[in-house]
Amino acid sequence: MSTEGVIYRVAGPVVTATGISPKMYDVVHVGNEQLMGEVIKIVGDYSIIQVYEDTSGIKPGEPVTNTGKPLSVELGPGLLTSVYDGIQRPLPVLREKMGDFIYRGVSAPGLDHAKKWDFTPVVKVGDTVTAGQVLGTVQEGPMVHKIMVPVSIEKGKVESILPGSFTVDETIALIDGKEVSMIQYWPVRVPRPVAEKYQPDVPLITGLRVLDTMFPLAKGGAAAIPGAFGTGKTVTQQSLAKFSDADIVVYIGCGERGNEMTEVLTEFPELDDPRTGEKLMKRTVLIANTSNMPVAAREASVYTGMTIAEYFRDMGYNVALMADSTSRWAEAMREISSRLEEMPGEEGYPAYLAGRLSEFYERACRAKALCGDDGSISVIGAVSPPGGDLSEPVTQNTLRIVRVFWALDTKLRERRHFPTINWLTSYTMYDKQLLQWYKDNVAEDFPALRAWAMGILQKESELQEVVQMVGSDSLPDEQKVTLEVAKMIREIFLQQNAYDEVDMYCPIQRQYVMMSLIRKYSDLADKALAAGVQVDKIATLPVKTRFNQAKYEKTIDEELKAVSEDMDKQFAELGV
Repeated sequence: MSTEGVIYRVAGPVVTATGISPKMYDVVHVGNEQLMGEVIKIVGDYSIIQVYEDTSGIKPGEPVTNTGKPLSVELGPGLLTSVYDGIQRPLPVLREKMGDFIYRGVSAPGLDHAKKWDFTPVVKVGDTVTAGQVLGTVQEGPMVHKIMVPVSIEKGKVESILPGSFTVDETIALIDGKEVSMIQYWPVRVPRPVAEKYQPDVPLITGLRVLDTMFPLAKGGAAAIPGAFGTGKTVTQQSLAKFSDADIVVYIGCGERGNEMTEVLTEFPELDDPRTGEKLMKRTVLIANTSNMPVAAREASVYTGMTIAEYFRDMGYNVALMADSTSRWAEAMREISSRLEEMPGEEGYPAYLAGRLSEFYERACRAKALCGDDGSISVIGAVSPPGGDLSEPVTQNTLRIVRVFWALDTKLRERRHFPTINWLTSYTMYDKQLLQWYKDNVAEDFPALRAWAMGILQKESELQEVVQMVGSDSLPDEQKVTLEVAKMIREIFLQQNAYDEVDMYCPIQRQYVMMSLIRKYSDLADKALAAGVQVDKIATLPVKTRFNQAKYEKTIDEELKAVSEDMDKQFAELGV
């Protein structure tokens, strides 16, 4: 097998080489500057390579070297708090070497190979271990990093294992004569194995009322957030990263504008973690791939992020993976496809767009890891449709795969209603699977309460059409009350301030209490109507204002009890 060849043709990020005999997805070094690339197509003696760096200036005849290895990431202690580019080069390390702009042909290891970590074994000499089993632990910030038996060792006896301080390269154990260190290498396009996959029947609690109550995402599920520019995708994803009950956060900025990525890179390290009391960054991995970076690296970035997420899932952790945005990834695929002169599909995207999106989202799962613990990866993919057009191919193909759709709406943004998730066009397909969890862990009537609220919002939408034609005064009293109740659901329950220290996070039990109070108001209003009370008197009760203000009070739970008592008193004064 020949490992040395030459460049035959250059077409932007796509380079054709001859003289090498690679396998698909082998990593190659291209040109005199040794630019990193990956073999994506083989036609006879020609190897077609997508290069992860700028190819300007390279020309036919320059050397190409095949490494014989696929694109892999380094997995081990030191991943958390790291900021990488799409091919796992640590950006802070590169900045120290060469300043704000990265030179071509530069590489750096994903992990710090000089730093020592304190390793504590959990198995002893003579124990029989299997692939994925935990050998020992390393304390990495607030997280316990589990060192696992490499998947390449199916079964073996521990001949030696040493406690102490080691670098990631040093041998910590000997299993059937094979040396084991704390570092593992894994090809990014190959999913990591699990012992058993489970049905996703536990919700990912986010603290956002519109998501947890109305459109919940299951742990191990996949959700899409499509929305036009300025509708709040990034703020929603930051709230999810901060408050969702995931142990690890992997954030992929895939082809984002430089200013948006800067915002993430400066704000994330400053966010306080409500779970640990430390900085959120201590349990986060950031992958920053801006729109001015070579397009091929965008494609790699989502797989790099997913492989890191799978590694933490294999330790038994729940991982939340944010991909912002998959539209830019699809655009990179479109550009490379056109350079390959492939037959374009809809809007110029390649015919395999749906297949690639499926490959990515289907790696989300809740599973029993090889170590015996349960872990999960929940994927939240932002989609940026041009002009907010949800009928374009990336959005439509994403919706065929994911089971939760959180639709961001520009009209809600204009009305200053945040989060801008439209309750009429959004949906979840996990509601039946999560039914039992909500009954067991929140309240028996929680699913019924949710269905009632959705019914009221649907009725409001239908009545609004009538109101626009003939005015609200022409409606019967019952329908006027329905509009008032719907307004309470929208303004008190669905609206949430991401920057208010009380309202930014709402526990699921409190969400149930708030919705129950709105239902109570609705039932009492119906009784008042039946007793002949005028609608205006029902609509102007002072308790409504107090209820709206209660969600910003530090003593919110006491306030909600007081709201319930006030509601009883004020309706009693009306004769109910």
